[in-house]
Amino acid sequence: MNQMIDLLNAHRSIRKFTAEPVDQTTVNTLVKAGQAAATSSFIQACTVIQVSQGERRDALAAMAGNQQYVSAAPVFLVFCADMKRHQLACDMHDAEMQSGFTEQFLTASLDCALFAQNVMVAAESLGLGGVYIGGLRNQIEAVADLLELPELVYPVFGLCLGHPDQNPEVKPRLPLDVVLKQERYDDSQDAKHIAAYDEDVREYYRTRTGGNKEMSWSEQISGMLVKEARPHMLPFLNNKGFIKR
Repeated sequence: MNQMIDLLNAHRSIRKFTAEPVDQTTVNTLVKAGQAAATSSFIQACTVIQVSQGERRDALAAMAGNQQYVSAAPVFLVFCADMKRHQLACDMHDAEMQSGFTEQFLTASLDCALFAQNVMVAAESLGLGGVYIGGLRNQIEAVADLLELPELVYPVFGLCLGHPDQNPEVKPRLPLDVVLKQERYDDSQDAKHIAAYDEDVREYYRTRTGGNKEMSWSEQISGMLVKEARPHMLPFLNNKGFIKR
């Protein structure tokens, strides 16, 4: 293919980092690359908060489920969906902002995802590695308080970045026939394809853990989706001015 496609296909989550620092100029460059991502209707609704190593970072690591690499990573960024600046823009023109729409929540959250993926790819192009931290949503209200997030701003996820100190295998993805449909949604063959994929994932976990873990993709997903999924999110988002209508 080409170098860019090879880079994208080689993505791994990196959770162990060397002690080598990442200079602020590089961080700034990565965030500017994030800003270059597509943004719905030019709303530019992502704010990034860089949190240095120390007590605040350690607190975030604890809130995220005691993930020690949040504390250890040379760089930790929190991506926030931010409609606060849009309130400011409306105030600057004496316009009454209509907020709380589910569509605004979606576009702001999607802006963050697109922004962050640009950051990750840019980082990997420089030889860095990283891992997203959705665990910040475990105690999202405490995270928001710690970062002093105002109304119309919420933390979507974090991102650890640094120089990799591990070389994990690339995790196999679903077969293309499952995710790429032609003309209409047809899942008549998906169960067959997923059954074959399950064996690839089982082998991946066997290899990665030295035989200590054997689990297929469908087993992992079915185990996850029989549990509640952070039910505190809806009232939190309501209180922050999102998903009211």
